[in-house]
Amino acid sequence: MLRFPDHIRNNPRLRLHKLSLFSCNSAALMASKTFSSSFSLLPLTPSPKRLSTPCKRLVPYLSSKPYSKNHSLSLRTNGFSSIPSANVSAPVYSKELEDRPLNMRSLEILKHKLKQLGIDISACVPGRENRLLCPSCNGGESEEISLSLFINQDGSSASWMCFRAKCGWKGITKAFADGKPSYANLSRVNKVKVKREITVESLQLEPLCNQLIAYFAERMISAETLKRNAVMQKKSGEEIAIAFPYWRKGSLVNCKYRDIAKRFWQEKDTEKIFYGLDDIEDASDIIIVEGEIDKLAMEEAGFRNCVSVPDGAPPSVSSKEVPAEEQDTKYQYLWNCKEYLKKASRIILATDGDPPGQALAEELARRLGRERCWRVKWPKKNEVDHFKDANEVLMYLGPSVLKDVIENAELYPIRGLFNFRDFFDEIDRYYHRTLGYEFGVPTGWRALDGLYNVVPGELTVVTGVPNSGKSEWIDALLCNLNESVGWKFALCSMENKVRDHARKLLEKCIRKPFFDTSYGSSVERMSVEELEKGKKWLSDTFYLVRCENDSLPSIKWVLDLAKAAVLRHGGDWRIYGH
Repeated sequence: MLRFPDHIRNNPRLRLHKLSLFSCNSAALMASKTFSSSFSLLPLTPSPKRLSTPCKRLVPYLSSKPYSKNHSLSLRTNGFSSIPSANVSAPVYSKELEDRPLNMRSLEILKHKLKQLGIDISACVPGRENRLLCPSCNGGESEEISLSLFINQDGSSASWMCFRAKCGWKGITKAFADGKPSYANLSRVNKVKVKREITVESLQLEPLCNQLIAYFAERMISAETLKRNAVMQKKSGEEIAIAFPYWRKGSLVNCKYRDIAKRFWQEKDTEKIFYGLDDIEDASDIIIVEGEIDKLAMEEAGFRNCVSVPDGAPPSVSSKEVPAEEQDTKYQYLWNCKEYLKKASRIILATDGDPPGQALAEELARRLGRERCWRVKWPKKNEVDHFKDANEVLMYLGPSVLKDVIENAELYPIRGLFNFRDFFDEIDRYYHRTLGYEFGVPTGWRALDGLYNVVPGELTVVTGVPNSGKSEWIDALLCNLNESVGWKFALCSMENKVRDHARKLLEKCIRKPFFDTSYGSSVERMSVEELEKGKKWLSDTFYLVRCENDSLPSIKWVLDLAKAAVLRHGGDWRIYGH
């Protein structure tokens, strides 16, 4: 039975949840790139099969340090990044509040406004960062304490931002702003922060225990690779967490922790940089992956020139332009490491194969320059699925296959710039004549077919002197094409009355005259039954584009109506005009 320490079990402010057990000999789990609150390892029963020392199993670890949790959770926004101010009513303040000192009065007003947004600041301290449960996303499934709230020392304003990638709700409100919260870019407030100086000793990091070394071994990560990358652990009482130190020029800059439930957290107020940054110093080729374990997996395949992003992947590609360096908060680690990146002539993006991973690759390419980026295509796992990341490929296919995947990375696509290999499939279909009408459709006249065929997508212009039979020839061509391949047509013929045009088409289709006239010579006039059958053919084969008023039509007007005919009636349509 799992048992938490007394300071956690007896703390009424903490909500504990059921935890699933993890066995040392169970199948290895894939690492997630989302961030959450603190978690670590809790010792359970020993595992005599695998290890000589007691087996410690990874379970969520809740920090013993006090933190503020927001209990005002009635407000939900389904992930929207702002809340309409119209929903926030202007507060009415008592005379007692007006008599208080200005800073106390500001803080009370601010408290009232934030409470209407679902943010309770009763336990918050002005002048420093406070962590709360985000009322917009409620911390996701893990109820992560992801909302960062900063209140000015004088209580005049407050700014907040949710650091969950799928939420990102942020805003600013002031105590005196016409009774309504005002929203702005969070980067304008508290933009300059003092970075903490940390050391291995101050964080109380330790070498990995045998149980964690065995856990990494199941993921095909060797003890030598762990040691070279200084992967460590951190204890808190009887609890243990995996620690990934972030180094730059031999100095500890940041440290990221994880538990076996795939939850991550980092040291507060530290600089964001790439994991493994020193391994790409002066490198001309760089590999970027999405997680620390993927970076370790790359080393097992022989690639040390690899770094991992610190903050995981976004849910989708942003539709906005890339912001300025000082405002690009989500990707600040890129700008903090730009001295390392500018030396690289080739950057291989080996992010996860899922949609967020591909979105991350696109966001990185937008900032690094697509012209020097390559991308990795992970091999197939089965007929439908592909392997997700570097560590999966290493575990299931081995280091040699992972090495081949990286060495066969493709050029990152640039809109408007192509190679012939991008069209090899189409060229093959053209060679085997499986595209469709690549050689055109016969006209129906053998003497003409050697000189001219009707090819979809091409424009045919028939010219000649007036009354030379251009319209008659085109009408006959349309009838032949409908009979041979079933094409349908939108007709724009301004010079013909509808009844006259119908008569000409019917005569060509039925091959009998519409009237008893001299041009029919000895051929009998079409019967009523043949007329009715012909009318159905007209209705099924043609739509008419005609001007219904005295204004002159334009080319755009004709094409718009032809497009409407295709969308409304479907089928394989062509447009012909006389």
